[in-house]
Amino acid sequence: MRCPEVAELSCFQYSRCIENITASVNQLARLLWSKDRAMDGAPGGSRDLSQHWPYAQVLSPLDVGRLRFRNRIFVPAHTTNFGEHHLPSAQHLAYHHARACGGVGAIIFESIRVHANSLGRPQAVCGFDPACIDPFHRITDAVKAEGACMLGQIIHLGRQVEGDFERTVSWGASPIPWSISALPPRPMDEFDMEQVIEGHLVTARNLVAAGFDGIELQMAHGHLLQQFMSPLSNKRDDEYGGTLENRLRFPARVLAALRAELGDEFCLGIRISGEEYADGGLGIDEAARIVAMLARQTQIDFVNVSHSAYVANYSLATQMADMALDPSPFRALPARIRLELRAQGFGTPVFAVCRFTGLDEAEAMIAAGAADAIGMARAHLAEPAIVKKSVEGRLDEIRRCIGCNQGCAGMLERNLPIRCLINPIAGLEGQFDEPEALPRTAPRRVLVVGGGPAGLEAARVAAALGHHVTLWERSDQLGGQLRTAWLMPKRTNFKAFVEFQIAALRRLGATIVFDKEADATGISAFGADRIVLATGSATTAMPMAGNGPVFTLPDALRAPGQLGASVAVFDRTGEWGTLAALEHFADLGKAVTLFVPATSYAWRTTIYSTLANSRRLRERKVRIATLRAVRAYDGETLEVEDLSTGDVERLTGFSALIAVDHNSTDQSLYLALRRAGKPVMQVGDNNAPRTALEAVYQGHMAARAPFPEAAEHPT
Repeated sequence: MRCPEVAELSCFQYSRCIENITASVNQLARLLWSKDRAMDGAPGGSRDLSQHWPYAQVLSPLDVGRLRFRNRIFVPAHTTNFGEHHLPSAQHLAYHHARACGGVGAIIFESIRVHANSLGRPQAVCGFDPACIDPFHRITDAVKAEGACMLGQIIHLGRQVEGDFERTVSWGASPIPWSISALPPRPMDEFDMEQVIEGHLVTARNLVAAGFDGIELQMAHGHLLQQFMSPLSNKRDDEYGGTLENRLRFPARVLAALRAELGDEFCLGIRISGEEYADGGLGIDEAARIVAMLARQTQIDFVNVSHSAYVANYSLATQMADMALDPSPFRALPARIRLELRAQGFGTPVFAVCRFTGLDEAEAMIAAGAADAIGMARAHLAEPAIVKKSVEGRLDEIRRCIGCNQGCAGMLERNLPIRCLINPIAGLEGQFDEPEALPRTAPRRVLVVGGGPAGLEAARVAAALGHHVTLWERSDQLGGQLRTAWLMPKRTNFKAFVEFQIAALRRLGATIVFDKEADATGISAFGADRIVLATGSATTAMPMAGNGPVFTLPDALRAPGQLGASVAVFDRTGEWGTLAALEHFADLGKAVTLFVPATSYAWRTTIYSTLANSRRLRERKVRIATLRAVRAYDGETLEVEDLSTGDVERLTGFSALIAVDHNSTDQSLYLALRRAGKPVMQVGDNNAPRTALEAVYQGHMAARAPFPEAAEHPT
């Protein structure tokens, strides 16, 4: 689906073209899928899966060097923090095996470090120590046994790793730190470069010995090799700096040395950033030139096109773009590089990544000639069996990633194993199977009180385990506090998650009762074998001197017209809700000023999202005042204490104050049931006010817990 004129399109025009093609392909796909199912039953069996709509392109095999991917969906390298003592772990094995079983064509193992001063945190995995070979071999054997190819990404992170754990010094092209809080790296000399090249070669040998099918050289995301290529991080005045040819010299040496070591038969590709999204940095035109230059010098079997640089600005936030960012511009990047390669006579497969949440999106991208394979990292975190379920037509069972970045990027930043808000057993595959896969025990009566994220998950999992589930909801709608979140256009993906949960409850036969006010008497009379109390929390009104209009955040979101034109926000939570609301109110045309008592704002969100928010808030002229506490508001004047000096400022011109504090919970119903000896469990905000990430996990685990009187039948 290409035309000669497509080479003349700009990246923006190409992204719009892809969007239009996506819509058309999806519409046609739904019709053909329904017809195919009616005529032939569920796809699968001995038939060629590539003949099945709507995924004919995605399910066709792809030759990558001497490898053949069984389909064109792969799991790209992404940090999990599952490593143990810098070695791959049993959790790595369980995690990747689950996704191979789910039908993916290939998996690329995360960031395998090639040198001691690139290790960083203990969870990072090394490839230069031969002790890695055996645990890696267990992973490659398991993945390949399920029919997927297994590749490994090898990397030196350069200036990103200061080496606090190993007490090493970071290296870089030039002594330019990646953030204001980082130290300048040591500018590399020729002897350092030789060490890095040798580290790549040793790591490659170990990966070959461990049974990997291929290797991806990481030249993207602002790590060491990109630090040499980018004019933002390379200010050298020797033969490795200045012109593009000079800046490319060291990365090209690494790639050429790897090819010489591995030979022409072994699959070797590169990952590259098509755009740094930083003023003065690498752009798509220069990235396309780089790829073509490398391809002319060294045999490359695939090009995996990503974007961003690891710098503390907007660029980093694009790397794991959350639900607020439109992914279309990112998808124009591999299209542009693919066109450049084809124009230069190279048929090298080009991979695309970033916020692909379903095979329908991947199909449209490949059908448009914009890429040859599609990487889905967060989508596989949310749903390991996304390929299998799509092929089998079980689309309503797929947990599609919503791009919240709370369990993946959020945990990554804290050096904790990654998790997923909508898939609570992600990262726990070695401990828990999917509820539907477990053997059925005698069904019990389960009563879930409350239809927010915790209650919905508890009800869904209990029903999937075969229990008789009834859910009581006090209002006439499900979703709890997430309903407030999706009042903001950039947070509407939470609605899709709630709709998935509701559809699952209906499919599994759970009973939902609306407008039901629960009390201890009614709950006791129901006679449940398990009571899951998921009644949520209450918004706390912050005491404030003066008689001005003070809104809670939910009230402000429900009635923004009552706020007036100039809004002050005082936040004591640092949470996602406030961060999103600032932009939302600014988008509504209001002048917004944020006051926080901390030294920074949004301190409980992840930098991988906040850096993009910061740019958008700046564009919208949202003012942010740190170390400030609002003490009074009379409808016109704010009294604000400067916590650094103790001085009180009187600021005028505000039409409303939104005061955001942590929620509170009422324990009386739980205590009454507990004292009466009822089998009650608390989950979500009823247990303790947190975020949807914790609420969904607690609901899931409550439903899986063994019944006390049936311990011999654990679920």
